[in-house]
Amino acid sequence: MKVLMFGWEFPPHISGGLGTACYGLTKGLANNGVEVLFVMPSATGDEDKSAVSIIDASEIEVSESCRNVRDFLEKVQFIRIGSNLIPYMDPQEFTEMLSNLQQGQIEEFKLGFGQKYKFSGKYGKTLMEEVVRYALVGAEIALRNDFDVIHAHDWLTYLAGVAAKRVSGKPLVVHMHATEFDRSGNNINTEVFDIEKMGMREADRVVAVSHLTRNIILNKYGINPEKVVTVHNAVDFQGFEHLQIDRGVPEKIVTFLGRITYQKGPEYFIEAANKVIKRYPNVRFVMAGNGDLLNRCIRRVAKLGIAHKFHFTGFLRGGEVKQMFAYSDVYVMPSVSEPFGISPLEAMRSNVPTIISKQSGVAEVLRHAIKVDFWDIDAMADSIYALLSYPALSAMSVKHGLNEVNSLKWDAAAYRVSEIYSAIIKK
Repeated sequence: MKVLMFGWEFPPHISGGLGTACYGLTKGLANNGVEVLFVMPSATGDEDKSAVSIIDASEIEVSESCRNVRDFLEKVQFIRIGSNLIPYMDPQEFTEMLSNLQQGQIEEFKLGFGQKYKFSGKYGKTLMEEVVRYALVGAEIALRNDFDVIHAHDWLTYLAGVAAKRVSGKPLVVHMHATEFDRSGNNINTEVFDIEKMGMREADRVVAVSHLTRNIILNKYGINPEKVVTVHNAVDFQGFEHLQIDRGVPEKIVTFLGRITYQKGPEYFIEAANKVIKRYPNVRFVMAGNGDLLNRCIRRVAKLGIAHKFHFTGFLRGGEVKQMFAYSDVYVMPSVSEPFGISPLEAMRSNVPTIISKQSGVAEVLRHAIKVDFWDIDAMADSIYALLSYPALSAMSVKHGLNEVNSLKWDAAAYRVSEIYSAIIKK
């Protein structure tokens, strides 16, 4: 079986859990005998190709044969991108983008046939334009290759998946890693919502990463429940070792690692940190990541007077993430709405006791992580204090958490996905 898979990022160049999940799933599919052609907007050549064949969309010349999807693409009008669309940008880039939006609207998508388009593969101010261009290139790739099924990850690639389906007639699976309601609450970007809804309606199957996400798909998007299937993510943290580190500080360390955006709940982490410091002064808090709320979080830490106990690292990747876990005594994921959440699995795999919000998909599969409501900063602070103060509690959490997370294998998740492929191919 061969799959044409559309993604937006792939290790080592990732901005969050999406790239990590794509990597784990493709390795699992390879172990289940599934061949994957993985398309990404811009490949650099250093991607791990042990389990996939990488297709660089920036190297694809759009030919005359692709004209039959032109009508489809012309129906999709992207005039403006909303500010809530870009959680990956740092504050300076975010400010510059807003300024540019005030000066005028983004020009309509134009691409001459017989040309290539150099994708940035980023999440900046031309994101919507790149998403539409990616769909045109996706259709071209579908015409050039043989495959049995199409798989598109997250809204960024749904249009490409739909275009590929329309020109090839092959069945389409779309993977929902995070809905627009997760990213933006009720203040959704309607353009993104429309793409998500269109992609899921056109798909033969929709894979949700949790029951939480599946319920949002059914209730907010009105998708037929018979074609929405939950497949939980897993963890692939090979290469982790008990690193020999010099912490440089005598205090214990509590870590937040993720995008500093509304969805991830960084402000609740700061409020809980303030409460813990008052009771347990022998501690430091680390916020690792970047995003549009970074400046606001820095100002709040300063206003609370805890800057001497609070550190902002910026975005971490690869070995830096493993090193951060090696430094950590407690990991906290206070997400407001988290479709799944791979980072707690990585923390537990790294022998770090973990606290997660009840509003996360990963809470469905973990019994040995402490669970609190994201808004309950008192419960969050109490949980952090308990893990710092009682070594026996921390040790028990580490022991049972490691055993639990080791049972969550990408091979098992990939097997379920391969069964989905087989079912729709036979229809």
